[in-house]
Amino acid sequence: MKDRIARARRLHRDQTEVERLLWSRLRDRRLAGWKFRRQVPVGPYVVDFLCADAKLVIELDGGHHTPEADAERTRMIEADGYLVIRFWNNDVLENLDGVLRRILESLRPAPPHPDPLPHGERE
Repeated sequence: MKDRIARARRLHRDQTEVERLLWSRLRDRRLAGWKFRRQVPVGPYVVDFLCADAKLVIELDGGHHTPEADAERTRMIEADGYLVIRFWNNDVLENLDGVLRRILESLRPAPPHPDPLPHGERE
């Protein structure tokens, strides 16, 4: 566990340009009010982005990824109840709006209101 946390912290600190770009659009509930975290331990892995409320994992794939390893990683994460969506780095760089639309389509339950009114004060 400590290894995964240390790895997550290192990845958090050493973001790629593509991760920085996508994070700039996901952070601070910028995507339709959904809360995302980055470089989060999930099972034996550290995922790129996580929306815990929707059980959605977003993975960015560069040239160092192999289809076999990615398929196994996806299978293991999905076995924990998450939906995993993957984007190639060049998709984020060349079609960020399309990537964000796909993420929005993949978000399952509605996010909780960030500042709900107390019961009885809705009128």
